[in-house]
Amino acid sequence: MEERESLLNRFNLWRKDHISERQFILILALLVGVFTAFAAIILKFLIELIHGMIAGGLETSQENYSLLIYPVIGIFVSGLFIRYIVRDDIGHGVTKILYALSKKNGRIKPHNMFSSVIASAITIGMGGSVGAESPIVLTGSAIGSNIGRMFKMEHKTLMLLVGCGSAGAIAGIFKAPIAGLVFVLEVLMFDLSMGSLMPLLVSSVTAATISYVFTGTDAMFNFVAAHEFSLGRIPYALILGIVCGLVSLYFSQTMHWFETWFKRFRNPYVRFCAGALILSVLIFLFPSLFGEGYDTITLLLDSEQNSAKVLEGSLFYGGGKLILYLVLVILAKVFASTATNAGGGCGGIFAPSLFLGCLTGFVFATMSNRLFPAADVSEQNFALLGMAGLMSGVMHAPLTGVFLIAELTGGYSMFLPLMMVSIMSYLTIRLFQPHSIYSMRLAQKGELMTHHKDQSVLLLMSMDNVIEKEFLSVSPDMDLGQLVNVIARSKRNLFPVLDQEHRLVGVVSLESIRNIMFRQELYHRFFVQKLMELPPARLSVNDPMELVMKKFDETGAWNLPVEDEEGRYVGFVSKSKIFNSYRNVLLELSEE
Repeated sequence: MEERESLLNRFNLWRKDHISERQFILILALLVGVFTAFAAIILKFLIELIHGMIAGGLETSQENYSLLIYPVIGIFVSGLFIRYIVRDDIGHGVTKILYALSKKNGRIKPHNMFSSVIASAITIGMGGSVGAESPIVLTGSAIGSNIGRMFKMEHKTLMLLVGCGSAGAIAGIFKAPIAGLVFVLEVLMFDLSMGSLMPLLVSSVTAATISYVFTGTDAMFNFVAAHEFSLGRIPYALILGIVCGLVSLYFSQTMHWFETWFKRFRNPYVRFCAGALILSVLIFLFPSLFGEGYDTITLLLDSEQNSAKVLEGSLFYGGGKLILYLVLVILAKVFASTATNAGGGCGGIFAPSLFLGCLTGFVFATMSNRLFPAADVSEQNFALLGMAGLMSGVMHAPLTGVFLIAELTGGYSMFLPLMMVSIMSYLTIRLFQPHSIYSMRLAQKGELMTHHKDQSVLLLMSMDNVIEKEFLSVSPDMDLGQLVNVIARSKRNLFPVLDQEHRLVGVVSLESIRNIMFRQELYHRFFVQKLMELPPARLSVNDPMELVMKKFDETGAWNLPVEDEEGRYVGFVSKSKIFNSYRNVLLELSEE
């Protein structure tokens, strides 16, 4: 261990003399792309391996009671792995990345480089109704963060390498380099500059290239546009966008509510039982909810396939109940996905978003053709458009939806309608929900970094860096003479008054006693308890900087006291200290 540290230190000294900072960042971005691509390939391989091991018991010619067992085993084993081996919460991968960018200067724990891969492979391979993409994004970000920390990079570069890991993860698992770059800009809310563009591109292209080499150059889904998109279908595309926005709202709000419901169960085994029961019953009723759902997407996108095959193995098989079945699946998917994660599994919402979008677009096109025969819209085309619409709505990322679906399916001829549906979906959900499903949890706590420069700077500022502790304290029972002695030793003009438990009971300012401090006949007649004033507001060490600035604005104060979690005095924060720190962080953010 010591030899490795010594070797790294010697290398860091050497590279500072021989490699420029910008060139070294590009080299690290290349390494991040390579490692992230292999992580994505390994995750895919593990999912297919586990799924192949249980495939013999998954015949779909009749009602399949094995669907009640495998997903339950998956989330149970995954839960044990997380609870007793990882011993950390690895759910909500993208939310954790946003938190790391906002509050931890890009620092992500080393175990995230492998823990999400193992847990999600078990969960999804055994039939959990979630996706592998959010876990691999967390894995890629952890790879970027820890490579940066290994080479002692500053926090601004760490944050950039986290973005490189996320871009590489999307590019590697989907073979979609443009989508990887756009995802970082839209979802992780990176501010794009020339200094950050090249590393992100290097990681994305590197990861996608390695995926092409090891998994082939074919698009993830086989799609051929059944009809060319015509002007007459524009109204249907716009309406589909609105529908996708509303379905996205249903998915996001229901997932948030259902997660909150699960949190009532403090015992993890009770949560497992509840999640396992809900998940197994839903998958038994709707076999399409088994796993990521990509088989169902393939059936609905391929015009040469019989879409009724989606019903195989379900209680709805036969009798032309396809649309009813798909509608019920759309409503049930959010419960299956939430139950998977809450019960102990590990997975994300990329795949559920694509799955729901495909079903929504297919149902919309089918119903449009039945109600308006002259519409003549293609179910396959609109299933593709729905995928972009749901992803745009759920993630609040219209460009990610457009480019990801185009790269996933090769449907580049559909760019115009893809943009229409994505934008309409995004605008629709924004009317009701200002934050994406990833960021709403952090936004509620005031911990979300955004493209708003002022808010981003305040989030990156640390309370620890602005607290000043060199103020000399006094006690309430001191007389004026003792107070003057303290003032003579102090370089500040503010004096906290503390009780025996080190709690702040008031403040004495030099300005308020200036007219009596030189009158010695008053030294034993006035006491600090009479001279002190209450501060206009108090701050906590855990207060976000945005709240700190709000309190300064409301009170007009120049200094405010800070207390710890137990109410004990810590120090003061001054406006001048905040302004200096603000300026330094702003300069760092603005540098290319």
